[in-house]
Amino acid sequence: MSATMIARDLAAGHGDRTLFAGLDLVVAPGDVIGLVGVNGAGKTTLLRTLAGLIPTEGGSVALSPPTANVGYLPQERERRTGETVRDFLARRTGVAAAQEAMDAAAQALADGAPDADDRYAAALERWLDLGGADLEERAEALTMDLDALMTSLSGGQAARAGLASLLLSRYDIYLLDEPTNDLDLDGLERIEAFVSGLRAGAVVVSHDREFLTRTVTKVLELDLAQQQVHLYGGGYASYLAERELARAHARAAFESYADKKDDLLERARMQRAWMDKGVRNARRKAPDNDKIAKSQRGETSEKQAAKARQTEKMIERLEVVEEPRKEWELRMEIAAAPRSGAVVATLRDAVVTRGSFTLGPVTLQIDWADRVAITGGNGAGKSTLLDALLGRIPLGSGTQHLGPGVVVGEVDQARGLFLGEEPLMRAFGAAVPAWADADVRTLLAKFGLRSDQVMRPAGTLSPGERTRAALALLQARGVNLLVLDEPTNHLDLPAIEQLEAALGGYTGTLLLVTHDRRMLEAVATNRHLEVADGKVTA
Repeated sequence: MSATMIARDLAAGHGDRTLFAGLDLVVAPGDVIGLVGVNGAGKTTLLRTLAGLIPTEGGSVALSPPTANVGYLPQERERRTGETVRDFLARRTGVAAAQEAMDAAAQALADGAPDADDRYAAALERWLDLGGADLEERAEALTMDLDALMTSLSGGQAARAGLASLLLSRYDIYLLDEPTNDLDLDGLERIEAFVSGLRAGAVVVSHDREFLTRTVTKVLELDLAQQQVHLYGGGYASYLAERELARAHARAAFESYADKKDDLLERARMQRAWMDKGVRNARRKAPDNDKIAKSQRGETSEKQAAKARQTEKMIERLEVVEEPRKEWELRMEIAAAPRSGAVVATLRDAVVTRGSFTLGPVTLQIDWADRVAITGGNGAGKSTLLDALLGRIPLGSGTQHLGPGVVVGEVDQARGLFLGEEPLMRAFGAAVPAWADADVRTLLAKFGLRSDQVMRPAGTLSPGERTRAALALLQARGVNLLVLDEPTNHLDLPAIEQLEAALGGYTGTLLLVTHDRRMLEAVATNRHLEVADGKVTA
């Protein structure tokens, strides 16, 4: 089905804080609209509003035709207890809900309920449109264990299941929130081909710069700093160029306005001063019988007053240009602990078994100041390798050793330190007990986490906000072994660039797991480990 989504004058916010207002958007067939903005700008809120999952605070969302199927795929892949991969795929493709509706309509038809024929026909059509008739057959073609529990999968395997659910889906409009997170290079290529080949319209939130460059046809920017919404035609590279040009023009327009206003204000001040001086001179110097001179000086003062009023009217008629707000910038540093010994970590004939997966045997030595890029497919064992190196999981055989003086700093895939009900302020403070509350607040503010956010339960923060907190912790605690497992997941683009810059100045040992192609190019490394099928090769 060819479908169009039309949003008019949308508004959303958190409490008294406005995220966006007056947002108009048309998602037509074939459109791939990249939705960008800093963490907390309202990208996920907008997607959920378009999907009808939360009510609009202002404005409206309409579909043409109204029966169009909208698919929303959230960024945090929910793993439900007892749900198999097969059930997960049915749920994410919308087929499970459509099947339930069809079963209910069939029961109503059997019970002789009024309008049951129409209800069943509509439910059947929806089930067919979503691909319910051959979903099982298409899913069986995947190289996945469909009966495995989702809760038993590794992060990489769950990412593959999420990708499969997208590739199997048949929605009329797609709303995709961070679809590239955790995907390996093969998965990235497949999702790029899928999105680029869509006939349906799509709105995509992603912080993968290469993915955006290769797929989007337009860019919608939620500018939190300026409280504005901008839609840019053309692809992502065109957006970057247009945005910089627009910002330069906005700054130039304000400076021209400010200069002109300052000149007129100065002119008016001088004219008033000359007028006042003329009045004083006329009173002091003109005798009562010198009426001609007194009249001339009075006329001069009146002329200056008229000029001053004219200048003030010119100021009033100036078209006001608001000063562009300064962009918030993350100035990130990674605090360095005293260096560790020459050997940081070792594995000797190490074997780890997790269910049916086996990593190893692995013999590996990480030395001081090594900068190691670790790559490999989803489920290949990259995170398991990190756990083994750091001594967090027991070895089936072999040995593990962490060198003396090693201080580990980590941003893990789950950002697990900030997932509980405890306020972020308290959870962060517990990790740096020597820090005063005021210092904790100041540091978190530097990472874009405001007072209302730091007092919320940590688990209620967005993934991007939790990632910022994890990065702030690296600045608070000195580290000499930095472990980054997919650090760009959920981060906004400015923060990713600042992280790359901070890694350039970091002098300790680095273990970097990432599928972000731009980051692999930007961050200097001296070793590369490839993990495939539980084997590690240099």
